[in-house]
Amino acid sequence: MRDHAPAPRHDTHGPATIGVEEEFFLVDPDTRLVVPAGPAVAARAAGDVGDRVTEEFALCQVEGRTRPCLSAHELRQELEQVRAALVAAARAEGVRLCASGTAVLQDDGPVQVAGHPRYRAGRLQYRSMMDDFAVSALHVHVHLPERELAVRTVNHLRPWLPLLIAATANSPYHRGADTGYAAWRTVIRHRFPCLGPPPYAASWQEHERLAVVIAGTEAMLDAQTPFWDLRPSPRLPTLEVRAMDVLHDLDDTVAVAVLLRALVRVAATRVQGGDPGPRWEGEVLRAACWRAARDGWSGDVFHPATGRPRPAADVAGELVTLLRPALEEAGDLREVTGLFDRLAEHGDGASRQRAWAAAGAGPATVVDRLVTVTARGTGGGGVSGRPAW
Repeated sequence: MRDHAPAPRHDTHGPATIGVEEEFFLVDPDTRLVVPAGPAVAARAAGDVGDRVTEEFALCQVEGRTRPCLSAHELRQELEQVRAALVAAARAEGVRLCASGTAVLQDDGPVQVAGHPRYRAGRLQYRSMMDDFAVSALHVHVHLPERELAVRTVNHLRPWLPLLIAATANSPYHRGADTGYAAWRTVIRHRFPCLGPPPYAASWQEHERLAVVIAGTEAMLDAQTPFWDLRPSPRLPTLEVRAMDVLHDLDDTVAVAVLLRALVRVAATRVQGGDPGPRWEGEVLRAACWRAARDGWSGDVFHPATGRPRPAADVAGELVTLLRPALEEAGDLREVTGLFDRLAEHGDGASRQRAWAAAGAGPATVVDRLVTVTARGTGGGGVSGRPAW
């Protein structure tokens, strides 16, 4: 998400602006393999939506992003416009848009990387760790320009990362195989020493010090752009949440975004009231995120207060109770409860992908269904129907 026009200062007594980035794979409609069409698709779609589309790290990917939005309705409209432009551009280039956290089907061999100098630097620094690093995320930005407040707000959000991973798990397949995990994208990311939950930092100064020390080990490309799951954005006046798999259902994407806005608002209010947030160790949260990636919505997840595993739906219910006043004030409660209702009925994205595979011809059917629901923007709880290639 590139810089936009300055947003108003954060106000904990009203809804902040929110923005979303969605990363997608591009697949061949015949082989269902990912293909390096990202630059061509992004360039074509830019004719319709400008800089709301861009290339991604891997040539087989493309990114769409919204402008800052105040309401769920506005955000949904932005997402629909950007997805429509990408779907049309992909078709014009002879490929299809696919919303999955990992590539379902992919050729053997290293991922082809785009030409941005930063991407090339990553290849040089991390070497063979980058060979299969093609993952598609959902990033949510919540307007919060005061960096001191943002860092301290992150401390309150850290223990909720396992629940976010479980609720958005949408990457069970990798290179044609069922990994046994719900969010294999999380596993790929956590191979890297500086991806995952951020460290607890009592101040912006401590946050900067930690980033500088880690960058000095070369585990991070540079201290100004950490890739932690939560961070004050390096370029925007926002707090950025990066833990989620990309979702094929636009309603789910909108719901996650407004849920996070409410969580940021409530956490920021607590910080301003003197609450430093829970000091869970990074190793504990990393382990909890691993379990959430393995089991997804059907498993138990880390409870932010006790640290004990609890059913994901129970932890989500406590989160909704915590955020209810903020969600009601913003008019977002129905969006969020709808997300958890859909999870209760259909499971997470990983469960849906596996159901499609079981009802059809395995991973190829998964790609077909993902292409269809990505273009349509709905989750497709059922498993019937041939995609409109």
